[in-house]
Amino acid sequence: MPIAQIDRIEVLKGPASALYGSDAIGGVVQIFTRKGSGRTQLDLGLGAGNLGQVKADASISGGTAVFDYAASLGVDRGTGFNVFTNTKSASYNDDKDDWRNYSASLRLGGRVAEGQRLEFVGLKSRSNAGYDAGKNADDRGISETEAAKLSLNSAWSSALSTQLSAGQAEESYETKPSSPYLTKTRIRSLSLQGFYKLDEHHQINGLLEKRDDHLVNSSLITDGKASRDEKALGLSYLGSFGAFSVQAHGRHDDDSEFGRVNTGSLSAGYKIGGGWRVTASSGNAFRAPTLFQIGSVNGPNLSLPGVEALRPERAHNKEAGLAWAQGGYDFAVTTFHNRINDLIVYGAAGTCRSTAGCYGNVARALLKGTTVKGGAQLGPVNLSGTVDFLDPTDASTGKLLARRAKRFGTVRAETAVKDWTLGATVVGSGQRWDNAANTTRLAGYGLLNLDAQYAVAKDWRLQLNVDNAFNRSYQTANFYAQAPRTWFVMLRYAPSL
Repeated sequence: MPIAQIDRIEVLKGPASALYGSDAIGGVVQIFTRKGSGRTQLDLGLGAGNLGQVKADASISGGTAVFDYAASLGVDRGTGFNVFTNTKSASYNDDKDDWRNYSASLRLGGRVAEGQRLEFVGLKSRSNAGYDAGKNADDRGISETEAAKLSLNSAWSSALSTQLSAGQAEESYETKPSSPYLTKTRIRSLSLQGFYKLDEHHQINGLLEKRDDHLVNSSLITDGKASRDEKALGLSYLGSFGAFSVQAHGRHDDDSEFGRVNTGSLSAGYKIGGGWRVTASSGNAFRAPTLFQIGSVNGPNLSLPGVEALRPERAHNKEAGLAWAQGGYDFAVTTFHNRINDLIVYGAAGTCRSTAGCYGNVARALLKGTTVKGGAQLGPVNLSGTVDFLDPTDASTGKLLARRAKRFGTVRAETAVKDWTLGATVVGSGQRWDNAANTTRLAGYGLLNLDAQYAVAKDWRLQLNVDNAFNRSYQTANFYAQAPRTWFVMLRYAPSL
């Protein structure tokens, strides 16, 4: 999706099943597309970089008090680099793994009656990327996503509003020609949300939701198809009492395969004064295994001695935080303790029908640590940073969870010089283990990413990016290389028509 069509990205950390259901056990990332408004706005971009990358996108948006629209198209292609580095593997192919990505989005909204707004959001994307499955073939991994949602937003009074939504999302992934494989997932959802303001400081929200999952997969043990449905009821309270604020969320899910589950969370905050605020929260969460994790050749083979069925994850999280903001400076520290029972992981073969790897449960996992964030406006320079101190442990064995670093952080500096906006970001990660046994080490890494933007003329902008400026070689999974130094230049034209 072209960045010009993204309005904002919201990240909610920690278990959020009480708000968003089973998939939100570790948090939620929400991407909101831009709503058209005012005069017609055009945004065109054309760019090129190393690794043979060429990128182009176009978007248009606008609206009136009655109707608004926003649409975008994008293409991103590159010759790439060799991702798979295990020269001893039969799958190794010393070629460049190229990519071809395409996307389109549409958002329409209109007032159909007084206090009634109908809105449609649609998205389609396709990715065709090379990968190594044999020495002589040009193997491709092709993924497609189609999603659509229709919503009716109704304001019945100054206190009561509702949102009725129906949506469908379809995803597919196919590999060919060496190892033919196809999987398709379809999710249909229907929800009714209600929002009632008791007064200026207190609000009650309610939710009714139904979701149907359907999977078609060539590796399923059954006839290649599987399905599941879920029903949910949720209730929330948001209130403020002067300097004190509180949120309480409760949700009841009825899963056709795993039965009934209750989740909830409670959070509170208090403004001490002088820019200081303290917060605390506690909540539990639940995540059911996917249909693929249960029924594919990578799922547990129950005919083997001692192998048990895959169990849902269940988590309980506690957090406490202290934050301060004043005069262009801000600081926050949050400590958390997240206990997960039956964490679902992908590990070594032996408990399933696949020789590549199997899904299984970690009986007891513990994620605890502290996150520190800060920011400062030092003259013309804006500084910001965050660092995570994490202890991700398999409580059953005492070993660290796979591919999770104990230290991770970012620092960014940004400034404006005449018609230029200049930025630099440093990313650092400690070492990790690639496997649950903690025998395959992944080294830590540090990266420097640079970016600049120049106002060429009215409605014209030049964007420049250099990622991994020092050309560090690093991996986030064993034998899979990350991108070397890359540079990219893009020219944008964004006039109002």
